[in-house]
Amino acid sequence: MRTPEGGGSAAGVKDGEAAGYMSTTSRVTEQQGTAGETPDQSGYRSRTAQGDTAARRAAEGFKNAAFPWYALDEAFTGPRRLMQVGTAADGTVQHGAIGHGDEPTIRSETAGAEKERFTVVVTVAANPVRRTGDGTGVLEATTVSSAAWLAGSGLLAHTWPEKLDHSLRDDWLEQQTETAFELADDLTGPEWSTLSLPVDGVATSFHYRESEFGWVLAGTTGAGVHIGAYGRGMSAYGLGFAVVANPAAYVH
Repeated sequence: MRTPEGGGSAAGVKDGEAAGYMSTTSRVTEQQGTAGETPDQSGYRSRTAQGDTAARRAAEGFKNAAFPWYALDEAFTGPRRLMQVGTAADGTVQHGAIGHGDEPTIRSETAGAEKERFTVVVTVAANPVRRTGDGTGVLEATTVSSAAWLAGSGLLAHTWPEKLDHSLRDDWLEQQTETAFELADDLTGPEWSTLSLPVDGVATSFHYRESEFGWVLAGTTGAGVHIGAYGRGMSAYGLGFAVVANPAAYVH
């Protein structure tokens, strides 16, 4: 599989990564949930002792990043939580996500669209083409398409069509994830529109698209990172983004 604009894999976006986080070298996965939840085989969540460890790993990953993290600005007063952290092979933190509102669960678009209200903000370090830490290979550049891909596949990870048998979901997800990848590779295409939203108080242009599953947007900040976001039940219009001063405060 290609990488969007030649840049997906440098942020841990490796070939075949459904939801953008499933194949990173080191990560706290969205499937682990927050503070003590992991999914069983049916996709539902059960309390386990692993949750506390996952929360600590998330906080450590966010703390060790060499770039600023973004989340919704102070106009959003609801719950926030740390989600995934993705790293390169040498352990360098490359991207991560912060959730806002309800915790997204795997539901059909009709069952979940009206009940769940959430936004997930993905921060991706903006990197040029560079050599790996051990000098044995090259990591491709990360671009705004990398953020769009992570956001688009992240939204898909919490959705499947209402009448689709659960056993077929992996095939459906693979097909839709490839579509999301292709869309991220063509941000000037007809599927995308332009939306201006404040980032650290400055109006910033984002690529934006809607689907039956929710919405996705992606843009670039002046702080050396790209922002991707996805959501359902919360309108993207009127949102704003700001640097997170203390990500550890979002661990629950």
